[in-house]
Amino acid sequence: MIFAAIAVVCGISLVLQTHPISSALSLVGVMGALAALYLLLGGEFIAAAQLIVYAGAIMVLFVFVIMLLNAGAESKRGRSLMAQLLGMPLLVAFLALASYFIQRLYPTGAVVRFGVFQGGTAQSVGMALFTTYLLPFEVTSVLILIAIVGAVVLARKELP
Repeated sequence: MIFAAIAVVCGISLVLQTHPISSALSLVGVMGALAALYLLLGGEFIAAAQLIVYAGAIMVLFVFVIMLLNAGAESKRGRSLMAQLLGMPLLVAFLALASYFIQRLYPTGAVVRFGVFQGGTAQSVGMALFTTYLLPFEVTSVLILIAIVGAVVLARKELP
């Protein structure tokens, strides 16, 4: 419960920050809280991978790209009158409607018991990754390669 609250607070902070580095640090908080939740659920390997891969390597890449593109703080602009008047009531109505439909679709579910899940070992993750999820894994690697090439092209300075 505590780590879920930390993840939600850091996620809200991620969206509300105006400086990209502050947003990236909030995202590190979300990733750390998710790793703690995975650990509590019994997925030790998944928790370690979450910390090493996402909170470590991916966030270093994000910060590198932010620094490379020299992104400054976001400028504040005035909000429209309609957004000010209808924004919060529409958000509450949407959340209520979404929770209603989720309750209707999944009325009863199994209770989550911490530490019972045994599928978070390196062997089970590896078997699932290289059998069931091989195509999404390879597509993701190609998309990451395309993003790296795009970052290099954006960062390249034009020669005179």
